[in-house]
Amino acid sequence: MEKIEHSYLIINGISLHIAHVGKGESGDVILLHGFPEIWYSWRYQMLALAEAGFRAITPDCRGYGLSGQPQEPDKASWEDLTSDLLGILDTLNIPKAFIVGKDFGTKTANDFSILHPGRVLGVITLGVPFVPDSPSSLAALPKGFYIPRWREPGRAEKDFGRFEVKRVLRNIYILFCRRELQVAEEDQEIMDLVEQTTPLPPWFTEDDLACYTALYENSGFSYPLQMPYRSIHKGHGFTNPKIEVPSLLIIGEKDYILKFPGMEEYIRNGTVKHFVPDLETTFISDGTHFVQEQFPDKAVGHIQTSEYS
Repeated sequence: MEKIEHSYLIINGISLHIAHVGKGESGDVILLHGFPEIWYSWRYQMLALAEAGFRAITPDCRGYGLSGQPQEPDKASWEDLTSDLLGILDTLNIPKAFIVGKDFGTKTANDFSILHPGRVLGVITLGVPFVPDSPSSLAALPKGFYIPRWREPGRAEKDFGRFEVKRVLRNIYILFCRRELQVAEEDQEIMDLVEQTTPLPPWFTEDDLACYTALYENSGFSYPLQMPYRSIHKGHGFTNPKIEVPSLLIIGEKDYILKFPGMEEYIRNGTVKHFVPDLETTFISDGTHFVQEQFPDKAVGHIQTSEYS
């Protein structure tokens, strides 16, 4: 990882940390992480993209990793993140870029392409398809699932506070690698769903966990719980949204997202193309929610060979 450089940009009054590598002869690629991730989640793709002639730029989202903390986290909204992305492109004098998003980073990538299609060469999303904002989608999830639980002010903080940061992140990675929705009973918390003796997935090392731990010890969990979980409803308010730029969805066959009510059918029967007409979908066999770390060669291969790259 010694080839990857690190810089800080002042965007919208906040110091944003960006990791970057490559000269960019083939263009610029912005990679947006999700939770419980940070810039490091894209380590494999960054180096591979640089070798292919791209400049890979990976910010820590505001409030995450080495980026600064917003002064009023309870006012967090998705407009903050699309505005930050625009600020990164403007500050680095990038007229157009490929935007890659994972987990909640997919929403920022897709929203940005709706707001600023002229700045986007193509959108690649991992793990989560475009879904229009709808409060009813949350109501369909089991009450003991992590999203409804973590939306409750203070509940996750109390749950996480029982353990060291390293244990919290270990548990979340193990949980999010499972194929089925992990639902806590009424007398359980989300952290209770993982036995202490459960090993990490084989592709995620103790060194990887140590890197994540150091960055979350720096940022804490307050803003990451606020964005995305407690700000899901604070969207841009698009009516009949359409993503007109070329798009690629990469998703693991064993990603628990496919167990969300109606989600797999929404993707496989092409309903998603009503909102993303120029969409190509690729399923990765045996892939979990972390396909870019689990199968880095497959994930970056699909990114590089997508028709608009």
